[in-house]
Amino acid sequence: MDALATENLNQWYQSGDQAYIIISSAMVLLMVPGIAFLYSGLARRKSALSLIWTVMMSFSVVVFQWYFWGYSLALSSTATNGFIGNLDHFGLRNVLGAPSPGSPLIPELVYSFYQMQFCAVTSALVIGSVAERGRVIPAMVFVFFWATLVYCPVACWAWNVNGWGFNYGVLDYAGGGPVEIGSGVSALAYSWVLGRRNEKMMLNFRPHNISLITLGTVFLWFGWLGFNGGSAFGANLRAAMACWNSCLTAMFAAMSWCLMDYRLAKKWSLVGWCSGTISGLVAATPASGVITPWASIALGVVSGVVCNYSTKFKFFVGIDDALDVFAEHGVGGIIGLIFNAFFAADYIIGLDGVNTGVSGGFLNGNYRLLYVQVAYIVACCAYMFVVSVIIAKAIDMIPGLHLRASEEAELLGMDDDQHGEFAYDYVEVCGLEAALAYEYLANGNPRFVVTTLRGPRQRRSRSKTAFMLSPNTASWVTKISQRALTPLRHPLNNPRL
Repeated sequence: MDALATENLNQWYQSGDQAYIIISSAMVLLMVPGIAFLYSGLARRKSALSLIWTVMMSFSVVVFQWYFWGYSLALSSTATNGFIGNLDHFGLRNVLGAPSPGSPLIPELVYSFYQMQFCAVTSALVIGSVAERGRVIPAMVFVFFWATLVYCPVACWAWNVNGWGFNYGVLDYAGGGPVEIGSGVSALAYSWVLGRRNEKMMLNFRPHNISLITLGTVFLWFGWLGFNGGSAFGANLRAAMACWNSCLTAMFAAMSWCLMDYRLAKKWSLVGWCSGTISGLVAATPASGVITPWASIALGVVSGVVCNYSTKFKFFVGIDDALDVFAEHGVGGIIGLIFNAFFAADYIIGLDGVNTGVSGGFLNGNYRLLYVQVAYIVACCAYMFVVSVIIAKAIDMIPGLHLRASEEAELLGMDDDQHGEFAYDYVEVCGLEAALAYEYLANGNPRFVVTTLRGPRQRRSRSKTAFMLSPNTASWVTKISQRALTPLRHPLNNPRL
């Protein structure tokens, strides 16, 4: 009989600590549908379902990758190269009751499951860069290779006991590098390779469902308490401090973002509140279990203001980061890591009862941490951007795996083109909306707008439709009209536009 069958492996651990991390894992898992709802609400109606599918399917890919070799490549404690793990834990081999690499408070089996949720959330954030113009199957191929070649190495740097960042003295509590910089920079890279959305289709663009955005934000906030609180790897004071700091940072960032928006629009934006809350939670990710509550308040104000301004960065570089993943996650993660360099407190770090004696930051007299954190940020940004671009370019060159959908598909919407299903089972504005809005603005033709009745079982008409449009727009519209439209005429100020 195997010795493991007769030994009580739980005897070395507190059941409360194990239960807390398992519950935290479930909370973090809820962040994945939260991201799906958030992204869906931010997009236009005709691509709303596609983003939900893409985010949820990325979770399926990550579970497959993490079980077989992802965990081992990221966190195998027997790898000594400092850059990436090995395959000693392939298929969770020998992952059971030994103390975890992250903390002796929990067994490795619990730790591996918890860390899988981090990879899943990061991949879900990255893949939002496909918004409204990316094909979904090439995106899933990208997720698989990205998790292996980008996320796993950087997670090894930060959290593996033999990782170069870990041994260099980097303070990255819950993933400012692997998760936040990783998602922001990689999304920027994928968006760059994918290319900009058609400018003609961007007229009158706005999020289509703010209630869905708010629901997604609430899911994320709830899950983030498991994300940051659970990174203490036990039910202890450090976990409580991380939850407190997360809420402080999030709410001060939300207020700051709303004030920044109000100064321009003279309106109080709920989308602004959601964006600010997320940017604060992002900044709290590397810092919530490291800095004091008063520093978290300052972090919230700074992250809300700086991330708000950073939404203009995509226009400066000409990259269509449609959902502002870089502005909120990439920049927010950088801010949190820099705050650690100045405000990390040794007594906060030691609240878990394990990391007692670890040096804090500048205010603790640890001046070295300033350049350590900066070097880590630069390494994460450079590596993750370059490798993400290489992976995306390589996939795009494979026949049948082109990342970008056709112009016709973009006009029609990703829901119809990629899935044949729709987020809303009632009258929808078809992909002609942008063409007809363009016709109105460019040529002053306000006469008609065409919508399409779409239901899950409705058969499409094959008849062509005549439109009163200028020649240039009419030729564009004809391509789509052949795809099958049963038109209904409405005034141009149809609120569904």
